[in-house]
Amino acid sequence: FCKKPNKFRKPFGLILSIAAVVALNFKLCFSVCARAEYEVNGECCPMCAPGNHVYWHCTIDTSTTCVPCPALTYIDEPNGLDKCFPCTLCDAGQGLRVKRNCIRSADTVCEPLDGFYCTEFAMKHTECSPGQYIKQAGTALTDTVCSDCSEGSYSNGSFTTCQLHSKCETEGLREVKPGTVSSDAECGNSTPVGVIAGTAGVVVLVTAVGISLIYLKLKHKKTQTPTTGNTLIIIIKVIIIKYNFSINLIRPVTVT
Repeated sequence: FCKKPNKFRKPFGLILSIAAVVALNFKLCFSVCARAEYEVNGECCPMCAPGNHVYWHCTIDTSTTCVPCPALTYIDEPNGLDKCFPCTLCDAGQGLRVKRNCIRSADTVCEPLDGFYCTEFAMKHTECSPGQYIKQAGTALTDTVCSDCSEGSYSNGSFTTCQLHSKCETEGLREVKPGTVSSDAECGNSTPVGVIAGTAGVVVLVTAVGISLIYLKLKHKKTQTPTTGNTLIIIIKVIIIKYNFSINLIRPVTVT
């Protein structure tokens, strides 16, 4: 006789499979190994100390065999690993340098180069532009903060405060070039060199004419006519008028 197929056999097998998976997961999650041990092939083996990795796993008769991490590798925790991690390289091209070298039990510690700060990687500090001052200097974690100079002050971008423009008149000088937000005012002598030279020349000329006039009066006192004296006076007046005209041409104009 042919037997009827058992409709309960297939679901029952599925239930057994699920139970086996749950039991396996329970065993993995709730390992009986102590905190300083790791499980391998159903055995609890002692972990290797930081700076070492597993060379041979333990057996029933032997403990774990550990060896030091090779050069340029590390492990910073007790472990059951058969390889160490490679040390981090501080790339100068990304603005980094070594703060603390890598050792077997600790990774390299990097820090930003001078003039850089860190976000996800080192960034060069912002340089303040002319007309701005450094409100807050950059650090290893923050960028430089710049601020604009107010009217009447200046900075070339490297100052921590804006400097007031020089007051030429208070120093007995005249302003040759007005100040800007990025440069100071330029001061010069209060009297231009041309004016000084012109004044000296005219003084010498007038003195010479005066001496000549006195000499002629003494020499030709009896024969001198009014016309000669008047002519010399007219010459002196013309010289003085020309001198005043030249002074006005080269005299600086004061802008208020």
